[in-house]
Amino acid sequence: MSHSRVCPLRIPFVKITKMHGLGNDYVFVNCFVEAVDDPAAVARAISDRHRGVGSDGLILICPSKTAEVRMEMYNADGSRAQMCGNGIRCVAKYAYERSLARGNPLRIETDAGIRQVRVEVEQGRVHRVQVDMGRPSLDPRDLPSTIQADGIIGRPMEVGGRTYEVTCVSMGNPHAVVFVDDLESVDLETVGPRFENAPLFPERINAQFVRVDSPWQVAMKTWERGSGATQACGTGACAACVAGAVTGRTRRRITATLPGGELEVEWADDDHVHLTGPAVEVFSGEWRAVSAEMRSSGTAGHRGLQ
Repeated sequence: MSHSRVCPLRIPFVKITKMHGLGNDYVFVNCFVEAVDDPAAVARAISDRHRGVGSDGLILICPSKTAEVRMEMYNADGSRAQMCGNGIRCVAKYAYERSLARGNPLRIETDAGIRQVRVEVEQGRVHRVQVDMGRPSLDPRDLPSTIQADGIIGRPMEVGGRTYEVTCVSMGNPHAVVFVDDLESVDLETVGPRFENAPLFPERINAQFVRVDSPWQVAMKTWERGSGATQACGTGACAACVAGAVTGRTRRRITATLPGGELEVEWADDDHVHLTGPAVEVFSGEWRAVSAEMRSSGTAGHRGLQ
């Protein structure tokens, strides 16, 4: 009696590394050696905190023609993001420790331009990273916004049926900063989406709710477009520093306390904003995506890296 030979299905995988800056977590792929065909779809699948790895998004570390490496970032909903202050610190740590780039400072290309990054190294490992985040913009066209003005600084703005005093800053990505007296009373899950999807911002916006504790210290909550409430937001902390300075609430050098920890921000005399904070590697592994159809039939299969 003959028996048919059953060949096991070969499930493709991609090597990944999970990293975070103050709990603002991303899955990173080294595209010097790996390939991701449809990163938007992978970002949605891999970011799922119940059926995926769980993250605020996907970041690809790629070769660059103009810098040591290139950062390509996708939010948890698959949308492309120009810049991420916590993510770029993790890219610097990954690139330095794996010898993709050994300069210090090193240059990282982003959708918001090239950023210069300096790593603090102890026994060959990167613990803290300082990023030159570039010049902020107060021009509403850089958000963009439908408001026709030279700037949105302390401007009353109706969002979701309520009026807020809003200051808008672009750090390569757009931020609406709202200063509040009682940070604990901010219902981020409700008000965050209202800001993100406000018609005034046709490409959506990140929302920062900030309490000023002193001219040198603020506490804040952040809602990121495409990812929701996050433990920290580096560009948001930079936007809060700029907004605090231009409205006279803070100095140009502050410590920002977020749910995930503290970031140091300085809006220097050369008009560049400098962000300093930790970068932490959690684990490395392999991502294998299995389709719902295959799972329901009890057969191993793959959805591929769509």
